[in-house]
Amino acid sequence: MRIDGDWIASKPVRAVMRAFRGAGKRAYFVGGCVRNTILGEPVTDIDIATEALPEEVIGIAESAGLAALPLGIRHGSVLLIAHGTGLDVTTFRGDLETDGRHARVEFVTRVRDDALRRDLTINALYADEDGRVIDPLCGLPDLRARRVRFIGDARERIREDYLRILRFFRFFAWYAPPGSEPDQQGIAACRELAPGLGGLSRERVTEEVRKLLAAPDPVPSVAAMEAAGVLPRLLPDSRTQVLARLVETERAAGIPPSWINRLSALAHGNWRGAFRFSRKEAAAVKRVQSLAENPLLPAEAAYRYGRDAALGGSLVGAALRGEALPPGLAGGLELGSRARFPVAAADLAPEYSGRRLGDRLRELEDRWVASGFALGREELVG
Repeated sequence: MRIDGDWIASKPVRAVMRAFRGAGKRAYFVGGCVRNTILGEPVTDIDIATEALPEEVIGIAESAGLAALPLGIRHGSVLLIAHGTGLDVTTFRGDLETDGRHARVEFVTRVRDDALRRDLTINALYADEDGRVIDPLCGLPDLRARRVRFIGDARERIREDYLRILRFFRFFAWYAPPGSEPDQQGIAACRELAPGLGGLSRERVTEEVRKLLAAPDPVPSVAAMEAAGVLPRLLPDSRTQVLARLVETERAAGIPPSWINRLSALAHGNWRGAFRFSRKEAAAVKRVQSLAENPLLPAEAAYRYGRDAALGGSLVGAALRGEALPPGLAGGLELGSRARFPVAAADLAPEYSGRRLGDRLRELEDRWVASGFALGREELVG
């Protein structure tokens, strides 16, 4: 078959592929860009695999007037910059040895050998410069059926990199048809090898969980993770039913998914141990959980903590208690996010200063919020 898309015809992509053709080296699109184009899904990343060795890739780029950044040259990866766009180019490679986190690779010359080191059959699809698809491992039938399956022996694939356990569930969440069951060989391997997750960096685990929870409906995949004993290793006190109610509420209200809200619903107790969030992200999850468990009126929550946190708190709180969303939610969020306290410290000087000034400002602000933001400066200050 043949694929086509705006990304294939884009100037950066054409420039890079033209450079390899001019040097007499094979280069193919691989992975997500091919997979998603076949499925009619958006393409966000373009990866290229080539027979050219990393040093040759750099030379080819320089001869074509392209910038080359050897970001992962030991593993065969070079970032090429064409017309201001970065494209990842990786030499065909196979794994010599792995420890479940890192691999020592050898460079190979056959597409099939490169495909054999990948994780899932739907990710082992290639296409040439003209969009002709190459399917060395018969992944197209799986893709057409939206079947998520490891390449070869699932246990071997996972032992090469234990992150593939989470990738298996993430791809199931995004690509499997509604109502389908995960591949049972994959599930059995994930269950058996789940202890290996403990050796992964928290950054890698966090990124996979973010992507999984951003899926349109991650609930079946999360439930499968729980049944396989994978989820308890990340979130010992998880709340899958709360997550399920949250997703139902989002769908009914037409609210776009947020991985922060979904993690806030799913996680309970000590949820930070397996993850490494930025301070901003960790604070956002904590704030949504606090508002869910200690609800404020939407307007007050939006004023004090921002619209996103207020919406998340309302959504997760409703899911937590099995309730409907609070009435007037949209209007309250809009009102609170636009409200501006009309009193400044200068309005109370010199009568108040220091701690008394702070206490008085908070007292007046509380009165103003309780009034529905209706009281004006004169009414508050007197």
